[in-house]
Amino acid sequence: MDTTSAPETPVTELTETECWNLLSGVSLGRLVTTVGGWTEIFPVNFVVQRHTLLFRTAEGTKLLTSALNQHVVFEADDHNVAEGWSVVVRGTAKLLSKSPEIEDARRAGLYPWIATTKLRFVRITPDTLTGRRFVFGPEPDIEE
Repeated sequence: MDTTSAPETPVTELTETECWNLLSGVSLGRLVTTVGGWTEIFPVNFVVQRHTLLFRTAEGTKLLTSALNQHVVFEADDHNVAEGWSVVVRGTAKLLSKSPEIEDARRAGLYPWIATTKLRFVRITPDTLTGRRFVFGPEPDIEE
């Protein structure tokens, strides 16, 4: 492809396997919750553990809205100079509270990025998983 022509298929749908592989290769995403008519979005570092997403948090709005509004949306993406991708997970958030669940989560190797104590683990179990890959290029000519 030369740099003056747009790609034939600039957007392609990703398979579930491709989505999980891409999610496993990044560690920062965005958690979206809705409570009381307000939508909140939080950047979170996360890991993939057995086709679920796991993040840690402290007491506060992120934990509260995850607990109150079990259905959440999570998005992660990445790009380079030639292409990018985005994966969206719609699912159920669950605050882990039983010792075996917490011990299992600790084995995932998820650590806070900043020097704060984050004692709570939240697991997102997907209901749907969708993803798209984008090939960058110039806007196509408009035929008149």
